[in-house]
Amino acid sequence: MKTVLLVHAHPDPHSLTAQMVQAARAGLRAQGHEVIQSDLYAIGWKAVYDEHDFPDRQDRERLSFVDESGHAFSTGTQPDDVRAEQAKLMAADAVVFQFPLWWFGMPAIMKGWIERVWAYGLAYGYQGAGNRYRYGEGGLAGKRALLSVTMGGPAEDYGPRGINGQLDELLFPITHGTLFFPGMDVLPTYAVYGTGRIDAEGVERAQAGLAARMRTLFTDAPIPYRPQNGGDYPDRHVLADDVAPGVTGLRAHLR
Repeated sequence: MKTVLLVHAHPDPHSLTAQMVQAARAGLRAQGHEVIQSDLYAIGWKAVYDEHDFPDRQDRERLSFVDESGHAFSTGTQPDDVRAEQAKLMAADAVVFQFPLWWFGMPAIMKGWIERVWAYGLAYGYQGAGNRYRYGEGGLAGKRALLSVTMGGPAEDYGPRGINGQLDELLFPITHGTLFFPGMDVLPTYAVYGTGRIDAEGVERAQAGLAARMRTLFTDAPIPYRPQNGGDYPDRHVLADDVAPGVTGLRAHLR
């Protein structure tokens, strides 16, 4: 049995997002997994990351998020809601993020969950070693992550030559930057397109597809991002000249 955290964001409890969460939860429980949830709108999550996240400030003159985050995390002085979500995160073997794509990213409330929960010393600055442990290593190494995303527009808009841009590239800041950075194994995104005109049959297909992904959550191969400390980045910043020669941009960071 594994433990899976479902993090989801939509203000309407009858939304497609909520229906997808139901399908994921049912699919996981049918396999005997434990499911824990963070329904961000339902719990009234504070999305804004600000000075109130540091009740025991080191420096009351200047707010350094890195310094104060590290101090709060290491001394156990983070707000109760942040510590509760971190406890869920650390208990989970996998995290599934369910959200609608709003303006080419996750809803602000979910972005705020990341900003407040991904503390210095946990998701970055791991073991006080700066950037030594990142991109494949770090405080969340060993955990799996999956984005389950719904889009109002058709699949054609998100294809290799689609007007909105290719979906995996649009989500690269999340899959690579937010999830792989602290060490998570990130699975290929589960995407549902055309939700602006989806019918009951379409909802059933979408739910069935996500339920199927839940059955392979712990066996699917992750996206083959290049780890920082695997030898491809000799200075931990730039790919070696002989690695993917002539390839630039996001795809250069795929093995």
